[in-house]
Amino acid sequence: MKIVSVNVGLPRSVSWKGTTVSTGIYKSAVEGSVPVKTLNLRGDQQADLTVHGGPYKAVYGYPSEHYPFWRKELPQADLSWGAFGENLTTEGLMEDALYVGDQLRIGSALLMVRQPRVPCYKITIRFDRDDMIKRFIASNTSGFYFSVIEEGEVAVGDSIEIVHRDPVGVSVADINHLYYGTSHSSELLQRAVNLEALPASWRDYLRERADRREHRT
Repeated sequence: MKIVSVNVGLPRSVSWKGTTVSTGIYKSAVEGSVPVKTLNLRGDQQADLTVHGGPYKAVYGYPSEHYPFWRKELPQADLSWGAFGENLTTEGLMEDALYVGDQLRIGSALLMVRQPRVPCYKITIRFDRDDMIKRFIASNTSGFYFSVIEEGEVAVGDSIEIVHRDPVGVSVADINHLYYGTSHSSELLQRAVNLEALPASWRDYLRERADRREHRT
């Protein structure tokens, strides 16, 4: 498992449907060692901090393995590394095999898996497609957000090592299936609700879903 590309970008203003929008989704690959700080990589910044960024979304990872699918789906799109706004384009990490709460040594930094990415309208701006949110959700290629446990540096080619596996065993893909209603497992839902590594906003949402399900029975 390794880093294929390190990507950063500062917010830029773009025109969209007659308005000007600030977005940090545009990332470019960078060479050399890049410092990983508590809230982001050096040279990277989020635009709307009400829905992006923060300690539980400090670093966004996206598997390079998803790119062949998207190159087939979107043959006209520019799909260089970082196209989906990810900071780390990875090799060997997949949503169905990565648990929320897993700790990974990436370069010299120690990161924790926190949550999947839920796409917002900025991805429609990035690809200039009104159907992009629907396509992204249907693709089951969410990627994963990390928090930073220990600051360090990352670079292309650095190895990725899972140094701790969360004992609850709820994968990033499991959270996606619960969130989008493609899983109806009450047992999985209860485990996710009590998953300390999952941000409180996610647990509250899933707890409401569990309560509604209980009232229906």
